[in-house]
Amino acid sequence: MAAPNQTSAEATFGAKPPATPTALVPRFNAELQSFLDDHSAMLTGIHPDLGLLADAGRAAVMGGGKRLRPTFVYWGWRCRQPAGAEGERALIRAAASLELLHACALVHDDVMDSSDTRRGQPAAHVRFAAEHSRQNWPGTNATFGTAGAILLGDLLLSWAEEMFTGVIWQLPADRAMLAVREFDLMRTEVVGGQFLDVLAQTRGAFDPAEALRVIEFKTSKYTVQRPLLLGASAAGAEERTRRALAEFGLALGEAFQLRDDLLGVFGDPSETGKPAGDDLREGKRTLLVALAAQAADRHQLTELREGVGDPDLDAAGVTALRQLLSATGARHAVEARIVEQAAAAEAALQQVSETISDEVFTALIDLTHAASHRSF
Repeated sequence: MAAPNQTSAEATFGAKPPATPTALVPRFNAELQSFLDDHSAMLTGIHPDLGLLADAGRAAVMGGGKRLRPTFVYWGWRCRQPAGAEGERALIRAAASLELLHACALVHDDVMDSSDTRRGQPAAHVRFAAEHSRQNWPGTNATFGTAGAILLGDLLLSWAEEMFTGVIWQLPADRAMLAVREFDLMRTEVVGGQFLDVLAQTRGAFDPAEALRVIEFKTSKYTVQRPLLLGASAAGAEERTRRALAEFGLALGEAFQLRDDLLGVFGDPSETGKPAGDDLREGKRTLLVALAAQAADRHQLTELREGVGDPDLDAAGVTALRQLLSATGARHAVEARIVEQAAAAEAALQQVSETISDEVFTALIDLTHAASHRSF
């Protein structure tokens, strides 16, 4: 039984979850740094003014991040291939390219959500707007900021494909073709998931099923399932392993996003890098909010409808909504679902525990714990 001051997640995973494996991060960063150095030089060679775009791209990619997606690619690969196997260097570089795709998604996401910060630093559109103000250029800084961020996101998306396809065909053609298919699906699904998210906010309903559908395509498939399957496909993993990884990825991806939703409301800004309550101001139709609406009384539902999506919601309003989300039991219900989905992920992985190495099994279990129980 959990101690009185423990959440259910802490009782399951311990007060301090295992750390995400970090030995891979310097390898991913080295590949990204090399790519960005070459392509920044290419941009400034076109015209010196493009240094502003190159610098913003470097900040978006190298300014932090957990490198989860390339990490899942690597461990998908290791489900079939041993450490140091032929093709691993190409796989590492292909995996790192997902960070360019992710940076694109974040840059565009911040524009759509009007978010001022990302990872504790100015968002790309804010960075461009600030440069417009410093240079005292004519026109509005907001227009320039938005235009710069849209173009930066487009550039990062283009670079992601260039970096990925530049190395993936070094692998055997049949395996490379399957990996390319996963990469293509990943890009389509995350855009579809983002549109579903925008649509949910526009409709303004509090629908748990809709919230879970957004999670499936915007996070579960994009963050965990497709990266794992990309790595496993590149490695030549058999269908049984791929099915288990697909099941594992959907469950863990949901747990990851639900934790993110809780942090968006209850997290410490010094750890999350974003102001507390931003998801409430932006009107995110998360499962947390949808469950609160289901359980709310008339007064609470009115408060929820008036507060969620109010861009001028102040600190007192955020505090009041936090209390409401706890009082309705929504926060507890989401915590319980995180534990449930993390357990489902572990159960899926157990299906192939005899066919993957202990090292791979342990790494994926550690990632399960780190992704579902974190403070940033």
